Amino acid sequence: MAWDSRWEKKRDMQNPVVFFDVSIAGHPAGRVIMELFADVVPKTAENFRQMCTGEYKVNGKPTGYKECTFHRIIKDFMIQGGDFLKGDGTGSASIYGGKFADENFNVHHDSAGLLSMANSGPGTNGCQFFITCAKTDWLDGKHVVFGKVLDGMLTVRKMENVPVVGSANKPSRPVIITQCGEM
Repeated sequence: MAWDSRWEKKRDMQNPVVFFDVSIAGHPAGRVIMELFADVVPKTAENFRQMCTGEYKVNGKPTGYKECTFHRIIKDFMIQGGDFLKGDGTGSASIYGGKFADENFNVHHDSAGLLSMANSGPGTNGCQFFITCAKTDWLDGKHVVFGKVLDGMLTVRKMENVPVVGSANKPSRPVIITQCGEM
């Protein structure tokens, strides 16, 4: 997909733009294009950007979101992914070593299509993230919002509507980031 000039009206031109190509049950579902709020949360945005581009390396090997699953989906709430270590929501890594602190809570969870850090309490940010599917204001002050979907909400909605199993809300079919990078 080529650069679309309509995105320029929706974003801060200094912020990086990244993408995910997603498959559901082995079939292409679409592309999600996201602006990262480097102007508001530079450390958090850079962590995510490097996980998208493969600049983050472990033992010299690019490591990050390519071939990573969305392991938790809650309709009308969020889709969660980024655990490329264990694939079940228990793995954590960052470009800064282990976990890193909450940068700030200046951006609120006031709409669908926001990128936010998944965590297990204050100061436990790593590689996991979620994309909101609705306003989730009860998360304000607890999770760092670091970006937004510029294009591809239809793909997000497709992921949101994959049936889930069990109390962990695990998708019944694989939802995978097949390709990712920076635009």
